[in-house]
Amino acid sequence: MSLLAVESLDASHGLVSAVRGVSLEIAEGETLALVGANGAGKTTLLRTIAGAHRAGAGRVVFAGEDVTRVPPYTRVKLGIALVPEGRRLFGELTVEENLRLAGDNGRKGPWNVEAVLQAFPLLQPLRRARAANLSGGEQQAAAIGRALMSNPRLLLLDEVSLGLAPTAVDDVYRSLERLIEGGTTVLIVEQDLGRAMRVADRLACMLEGRIVLEGRPDELSRERVTEAYFGLHAGTAPGPA
Repeated sequence: MSLLAVESLDASHGLVSAVRGVSLEIAEGETLALVGANGAGKTTLLRTIAGAHRAGAGRVVFAGEDVTRVPPYTRVKLGIALVPEGRRLFGELTVEENLRLAGDNGRKGPWNVEAVLQAFPLLQPLRRARAANLSGGEQQAAAIGRALMSNPRLLLLDEVSLGLAPTAVDDVYRSLERLIEGGTTVLIVEQDLGRAMRVADRLACMLEGRIVLEGRPDELSRERVTEAYFGLHAGTAPGPA
């Protein structure tokens, strides 16, 4: 049984349809990368799975339970954690204070402050630094660590590398790859197609609110994904590259 099943999901912003009939599944321990141009519906899809955006139709099923109408704080306790675009840390609080706040509202499990600092070594000397004073890469590491403090079964990551310097992206991805190797289930939205294809077990491309291409990275050439990304051959079924 899949850990997450999204079934014919619709979500809108007012009269604008952002997610249109999306269906996808993620198995426990799997990493699915979601790619697509700006406005394709990726962020809205993640927020709807997390409960931060209301579904207009369809279902979100997590660990066999229909959570479509379950509030976001309850989804956190069930094991769904979202790292939003822009990080959204509490700037006046220290790194450690941001982590502990998330830990107070999550599930019991192996993730605590020391485990997070071990997973993200760049944060170790910064545990008492104010979040507002961190670099973009340090803030992204802290935001992922904050999500891990809730001991999630599913980690939703929105635009991991957006706005970061290449060296900062390298640092964050080194830690992220260790999480993936440790069996963390991840749904990641990523603008860097090369990185997405390297870390993911499967890749899905969205266009105008719909998934138009899906498959394993070894099935999909970069050219084919790029065509789907820009809608040059939308709707082509996945297959060997």
